[in-house]
Amino acid sequence: MVVLAYSDLSHADVMHRASLVNSLGPDFVLMGTRNTMLKSRRPVIAVTAVRTGCGKSQTTRKLAMILKTLGKRAAVVRHPMPYGDLRKQACQRYERFKDLDIHRCTIEEREEYEPLIEDSDILYAGVDYERILREAEGEADVIIWDGGNNDTPFFRPDLHIVIVDPHRAFHEISYHPGETNFRMADVIIINKERTAPEGSVRIIREHIRAYNPKATVVDANSVITVNDPALIQGRRVLVVEDGPTLTHGGMSYGAGTIAARHFSARPVDPRPYATDSIKRVFMKYPHLGHVLPAMGYSEKQVRELGRTINRVKCDAVISGTPIDLRRIIHVRKPIVRIHYNLEETSRPNLTDIVKDFLK
Repeated sequence: MVVLAYSDLSHADVMHRASLVNSLGPDFVLMGTRNTMLKSRRPVIAVTAVRTGCGKSQTTRKLAMILKTLGKRAAVVRHPMPYGDLRKQACQRYERFKDLDIHRCTIEEREEYEPLIEDSDILYAGVDYERILREAEGEADVIIWDGGNNDTPFFRPDLHIVIVDPHRAFHEISYHPGETNFRMADVIIINKERTAPEGSVRIIREHIRAYNPKATVVDANSVITVNDPALIQGRRVLVVEDGPTLTHGGMSYGAGTIAARHFSARPVDPRPYATDSIKRVFMKYPHLGHVLPAMGYSEKQVRELGRTINRVKCDAVISGTPIDLRRIIHVRKPIVRIHYNLEETSRPNLTDIVKDFLK
């Protein structure tokens, strides 16, 4: 028996693997949610998506803020992204920035953890999901499951919020296990509507009616802010974007690229300056073009990312990754950080939904 335990794969990719396995004799198995979810003693709000990069993180931050405003203690449990010695990553608790160094976090982990720490949220991560859940229950009224990639929740949700991206319409019914989330959702947030291609939101609404007509639909935008726009207005810039969104998420641009267009900045092609593993990333993902993914799965790769950034001939760096690169890399150029937050444009909004849920 071969069990597929992976996410962000197209349905065609899944079936090619299934056909290969079956041709060699074994059974091919996809595990269902009944056997992969733990039951919590606290209410659980799960945030998942149909693809990587839809906007889960900003939705999780918004939910944590709403719960605090309503006088509830929330603990965020992040989908694990472990690398290295798993024995040291059984149960991790994050509250301060130095906790990121203590646990030797990769850039991918920092991209998800830093914004929550900046908002003074309590965060858990690791690989022993039962232990993590019990410890989080000890200090929280509500558990927020912050799903990574587009996996189904590891905790059984009492309220399941799923984000879809109209920049990738049809992916909500053509990727695994994103379609599972899409069909399970209590609430579906259509994010990034303002910048979406024409007709894509209509396509997603048609799919909601066909696949999950009982879901509550929330219209939303990912609102981008720039901390120092004068540094990039009309200038030559290096655009650094969130790594997973660009690589296995399949996107060719992110918030940094949108900000560059808004301020008439001129992106510089980073590929001629790429070194070592960063060069190999561009070879593996040729769709990346003029953006640099913030790769950093090891200390060595972080150094190679820093060398690449410093070699690029530009006036400034637009950082579309959620982390502050200056905490881990000495960059010899001005850095302009991009922040993005969820803005609902319809009712009921998340505040309405959470209030009703808590009743």
